[in-house]
Amino acid sequence: MRKRSILFFLLFPVLSSFLLANKTTVALVGPEAVAAGTEVTITVNVSHKGNSAFHYTNWVWVKADGKEIVRWEFTASRRPESADFSREVKYTVSGPVELTAQGNCVLHGGHEPAVLNIGVK
Repeated sequence: MRKRSILFFLLFPVLSSFLLANKTTVALVGPEAVAAGTEVTITVNVSHKGNSAFHYTNWVWVKADGKEIVRWEFTASRRPESADFSREVKYTVSGPVELTAQGNCVLHGGHEPAVLNIGVK
């Protein structure tokens, strides 16, 4: 019985991270409209319960009108700094643009892409 108790306490942290896990979620924060030619800073907020060597966000990308403009790759040994983290990307708006972002969990995948439309004034 004692061996089972020890095994339970050793495995509990790993098992609980799987039980509390979810898909990677991404949100974009930026302006609704800017003057043409303006460089804007877009904040990419990523949320994912679980950040261990076995369970983590392994990539996040941002696209402008379907073309990838930035991608962050993570590995088991170089994981995101926490379950919730942010990155910034600079983008020069020349006309109305649709920005999309998505992240991926190595075990559970990701939610639908986040969308931010920026218009030109």
